[in-house]
Amino acid sequence: MVLSKRVARFNRVATNQVLKHVAGWAPGFAIVVHKGRKSGREFRTPVNVFRTKDGFVVALTYGPAADWVKNVLAAGRCTLVFRRKNVGVHGAELVHDESRQAMPVPIRQVLGLLDVHDFLLLKRD
Repeated sequence: MVLSKRVARFNRVATNQVLKHVAGWAPGFAIVVHKGRKSGREFRTPVNVFRTKDGFVVALTYGPAADWVKNVLAAGRCTLVFRRKNVGVHGAELVHDESRQAMPVPIRQVLGLLDVHDFLLLKRD
């Protein structure tokens, strides 16, 4: 059960307005800076992100069809504001993983309750 469009709309209007002030420095969060596929406009999307050996992994709690995911995949790259630093990333890759192995153990359990199995892998520049 990936989070519904209704929850996504609420988060975009309310939760993200708060998160955008802390996601660039708070542990477990980052801001994905990406350009719209059609508009070319810059967007900033707060996400839960975790480090991997060569980059980052993002749990796709709204599924792989979220606009920001499509934008990053189309561009092949984006910037993460992670712990107050701009980090260039590339090689965006969608991964379906029922075991959620790239995530820390407590996060795996929460994602299991939400039935999240899709992730975006990003490699550092």
